[in-house]
Amino acid sequence: MAANMKKVASHSPRIGVLMLNLGGPENSAAVSPFLLRLFSDRDLIPLPFLQGGKYNLLPKFITHRRTPKIIDQYNQIGGGSPIKMWTELQGKAMVERVNELCPGIDVKNYIGFRYADPLTEDALDQMEADGIDHCVAFTQYPQYSCSTTGSSLNGIYRHIMMRQKEGRPFSMTFSTIDRWATEPLLVKSFAELITRQLSKVDEKDRHKVVLLFSAHSLPMSVVNRGDPYPQEVGATVEHVMKELNYSNPYRLVWQSKVGPSAWLGAPTDDAIKGLIKNGNKNIMMVPIAFTSDHIETLYEMDIEYMEEMKKEFPDANILRCESLNDHPTFLECLAQLLAKHLQSNGKTIPQMGLRCPMCTNATCGP
Repeated sequence: MAANMKKVASHSPRIGVLMLNLGGPENSAAVSPFLLRLFSDRDLIPLPFLQGGKYNLLPKFITHRRTPKIIDQYNQIGGGSPIKMWTELQGKAMVERVNELCPGIDVKNYIGFRYADPLTEDALDQMEADGIDHCVAFTQYPQYSCSTTGSSLNGIYRHIMMRQKEGRPFSMTFSTIDRWATEPLLVKSFAELITRQLSKVDEKDRHKVVLLFSAHSLPMSVVNRGDPYPQEVGATVEHVMKELNYSNPYRLVWQSKVGPSAWLGAPTDDAIKGLIKNGNKNIMMVPIAFTSDHIETLYEMDIEYMEEMKKEFPDANILRCESLNDHPTFLECLAQLLAKHLQSNGKTIPQMGLRCPMCTNATCGP
């Protein structure tokens, strides 16, 4: 992979940066296709006891049941997900800065969503059509999980293999930025946004605010395979608290559980209730595993956890730290990550090649 980047360096290579993320429906009509793709992803929801046609029926059933509820939730946050808008903004700012940091390299950003348009596979085909020499698959999940970044990378691999079988192999080469949980500028971005929100709290109560770092949960079946996500989210939290000089009490909690099986806990909503009942009246949620606003922040955090709980606990002061979105330090973080990757000739860390100890996914390798 490194040799391939050197091979094109002699003619000012065209670098395509594929920003990988889950995606989100931009309107009500896009909700059902989004959910069907999500629940059909065996990397995300492995159900080994259902095979063939039986497996294919279950995602359709779940999608049919959940679509009206999810449409209603999106309607409450403006009718659709803003994740594409934020990713486009972030990508544009990143590329403009990288072109300053790496003169002589032509860099263009693309979006590759797993479950919503523009889909990763379509973006790859567009990059090839545009004459891109090298694709950098840049995950927008700072902390690696087989269910998120792993699923996106497996999707890329399957598409590469499909095109080869069809006699349409990609001419561009590939590298990846697969995780960046403790990147200093990411840590600094969170610390700055937390400090900004804390400044809005009365000074005499500021040190009492409990920081609830909230990340998307995972099924324990995934965790018990050895998925590194909980460890990497925890690492981000610890680095942020160190940057803040451990100014406040804090906990790491988990949100967005789906279905009856066991998931990582404590759940964010239960943690908020428990803290308030224990006498902690000032609480700030920090979306520690998301790089922009979407339904998990705008609906789940802002409406379900803040507005609804304020009705149940009117004396509590429940806050949310702003998402990274277009925070200048975060935009510089993205640019610096990409620039370092290009300057290292596409180097990845050793973790990239390590499968989960109990991995059963054949796509992940032998």
